[in-house]
Amino acid sequence: MAEEKDMSAERQEVILKIEDISKKFGKTTVLNGISMEVKKGEIIGVVGASGCGKSTLLGVIAGELAPDGGKIMMNGKVISEECNVLAPEKRHMNLVSQSFETCSHKTVYENIVSGLKKSWFGKQEDGELVPEVIELLHLNGLEHKYPAELSAGQRQRTAIAAALVTKPEILLLDEPLCSLDIGLRVEMRTKMAMLFRRLGTTVFYVTQDPSEAFSMADRIVIMNHGRIEQIDSPQECYRNPKTEAAAALLGIGNRVHGYAREDGGEMIDIGGGVCRTLGRDGIRQNDQVTVRFRAENAVWTGDERRENSFPVAVEGSFFEGDHYRVMAKMGMGESVSFLSREYLEKGTEGYISVDDGSVYVYGARTVA
Repeated sequence: MAEEKDMSAERQEVILKIEDISKKFGKTTVLNGISMEVKKGEIIGVVGASGCGKSTLLGVIAGELAPDGGKIMMNGKVISEECNVLAPEKRHMNLVSQSFETCSHKTVYENIVSGLKKSWFGKQEDGELVPEVIELLHLNGLEHKYPAELSAGQRQRTAIAAALVTKPEILLLDEPLCSLDIGLRVEMRTKMAMLFRRLGTTVFYVTQDPSEAFSMADRIVIMNHGRIEQIDSPQECYRNPKTEAAAALLGIGNRVHGYAREDGGEMIDIGGGVCRTLGRDGIRQNDQVTVRFRAENAVWTGDERRENSFPVAVEGSFFEGDHYRVMAKMGMGESVSFLSREYLEKGTEGYISVDDGSVYVYGARTVA
């Protein structure tokens, strides 16, 4: 129990403080006022579409890119600010980029242990993680092969292993599992998260897959066009995406329009029906709004019209294993999708009902 208390206290320490970081490439602003504090041992999941600035943020944290404004402090010391950047090799960090570089003339084992020569390690015992990491990342039997003999996924796992065995204070991972098949990806993210927590490693984990971030992270940073839309726990992000851009990036794909019946937007006229939502501050009666809901929260009720239900006409059913994903159009011609256990023929008309605890309303605006 004492060990658990010590870890809890340690996790309260702020290891990284990012203050108003900005970065441009030419005339394009890639990071725009990024600020956050990260506690020791936290796993931060960074979610966003391609081009939103996720990889650039990791590059600035790692010291590979100098910011154009703002500063970054690690353990209370400035490591990045305009014209003053601590060299990457002097930071107790490792970055695994999307290109997952490996040395072509070294074997898998040699690639993995090469990082142990970094300046912040002084003892051979620091290689104690090597066997465990090789096992964890399914590299057994590949130790004497060269990168040219490996698949993309195997090279990617080799790069991750090399980053892990050095026990960095901060580990920066950019789409680390993107080259793996779905089964191995799920296994790896679970085992890696357990290892990170056991070692107390602080991790920035960049991904375009919200489920990956949900399963691993202590907090999620949702980025959009170089800005942070939301920073919250996975549970809060899932249950209450605070902006429509955040909802879109978290995969809440159904988007339809309506009008607020009252202040707060808890009741919306939409698609030939009335929809109860979770409400939103700032919405006024008669405002045009957008409503989002997940396909898995919509239920086909056939001819039965229930509360929070809308008429739809089926356009197609697509088999996905234990269900069909059904594409349909609502009364106003807006496209929606929902899940069904049964195959529904094109042209079938009926109702879908949406759980009112899963309907999100936002002031109408364009979402990129």
